[in-house]
Amino acid sequence: MSHAIPIREILSQKGSTVWSVTPESTVLEAIQMMADKNVGALLVTKEGRLLGVLSERDYTRKIVLKGRSSKDTPVRDILSGHVVSVSPEHTVEECLRLMTEHRIRHLPVMDGPTILGVISIGDLVNWIISAQSSTIQQLETYITGYPISTT
Repeated sequence: MSHAIPIREILSQKGSTVWSVTPESTVLEAIQMMADKNVGALLVTKEGRLLGVLSERDYTRKIVLKGRSSKDTPVRDILSGHVVSVSPEHTVEECLRLMTEHRIRHLPVMDGPTILGVISIGDLVNWIISAQSSTIQQLETYITGYPISTT
């Protein structure tokens, strides 16, 4: 099984919805949006430009553990400003390597300055599981001449 599929294919299946906040938003507003949208990170943008990523990890380490108020703290004070992003042509393997090296779980997919979407570690794991299942089914069909039922 190859992990050479470009991320653009995963993004086309997942969709390109991007949830974002401004640097002036409060951390409480951002955390509420994460809860409402059931996501673990938000992009921080201003006038369409990507400034950073705010994750649940940022919240727990920079607000909760430091005793700060999420109602009074603007997102700009805690966002991860060094953004690791990928192009639509990056592969699953390259994205997994970047996530591991940088200890991150979300990658903005960029075409130059344009945000195309966000890929999460969960998206990549789901793709790998689906690809493995497909490969197993193809091998079973090849070996036996017909699909093997698991029921």
